[in-house]
Amino acid sequence: MSRLNRSLAAGAALLTVALGTSACVGPPASHWAKQNNLACPFEPDESITTHVTLAFQMIPNGDRIVQNQRMLETCMPNASIDWKRFESAGDILQAYGAGSIDYGLLGSAGLARGLSEPLSQDLVTPWVFDEIGEAESLVVKDDAITDIRGLKGKTIAVTYSSTSHYSLLGALNQAGMRAGTDVKLVNLSPDRMLAGWQSDQIDAAFVWDPTLSELMKSGHVITSAKESAEGGAPTYDMATFTRSFVEKNPEFMEVWAKAQDAAIRQIQEDPDTAAGSIAAVLGLETDTVLQQLKGYAYPRATEQASGEMLGGDLGTLLYDTAKFLKDNQEVDAVDDPEVYQRALYKDAAQAAADMTGDQS
Repeated sequence: MSRLNRSLAAGAALLTVALGTSACVGPPASHWAKQNNLACPFEPDESITTHVTLAFQMIPNGDRIVQNQRMLETCMPNASIDWKRFESAGDILQAYGAGSIDYGLLGSAGLARGLSEPLSQDLVTPWVFDEIGEAESLVVKDDAITDIRGLKGKTIAVTYSSTSHYSLLGALNQAGMRAGTDVKLVNLSPDRMLAGWQSDQIDAAFVWDPTLSELMKSGHVITSAKESAEGGAPTYDMATFTRSFVEKNPEFMEVWAKAQDAAIRQIQEDPDTAAGSIAAVLGLETDTVLQQLKGYAYPRATEQASGEMLGGDLGTLLYDTAKFLKDNQEVDAVDDPEVYQRALYKDAAQAAADMTGDQS
């Protein structure tokens, strides 16, 4: 996996802020795409007429490039593509339960929770958007607190069911501390943390950008998802679909994965354009996005389809994550390992790898 450190320009930011709102993006958009000189980065498939509702979160990854540059709309011009913004994994899991979405961006902890009891949702993951490092961090207000043990007796905000929640529980466990006993956890979505911080209702928060950067203006980081991963609690941002959608729409899945791989290639080879697109959706400056990208690693299609990811190992990670969540009373019960292994779907990533011939 590669990490990025090049500076960015805002050229693609002109692809409009409309995609950064909570509104939907409407059905067939080929006319709009032509007007704005957008094109599919590979041969489009006009035979696909699928309707799909996509739940996204404000996280800097290739999916924001696909969204902003209308790759799905240009690569499947006769499909109906609706984007809906959600604030947390918990909200997306609720939407899955209500049957209102086909796809959602979930962290590995959120997916493990969705697969486990009591939710027991039949979800599959065809893509790993990123491996999370310093992009998710624990920021504290008191300058005198320099490590997590210094937070004993304090209140920490975190978004439940998120990768940050899992990383925080891992960090506490590694420090010999427990939530509810040594520290108080409060469940806040990222957009509500700043108010709690400013009103002194919380002492710390484990969160991602753009909220992380806002809190760091008056706070400092004491640990991150990177350290939690090194201690045995790795986290990823993952694409998820309902199994029924995947089984009914294999052609859509292949084009979708090709678009995701094109976005990762753009991050690696044309970061100016990539970050401009991400910044437009997130409502940030491209320099800020540059800093965010350094906190993640982005795998290409060949790596996605390998045994270390969708080819097998991620099933073990999801199972281990579910066991950890059970130990921390975040799920009622853990299913058999086969349930988590069955959630892996590598066919679409393999098709994208075969098309590009990428061996990175």
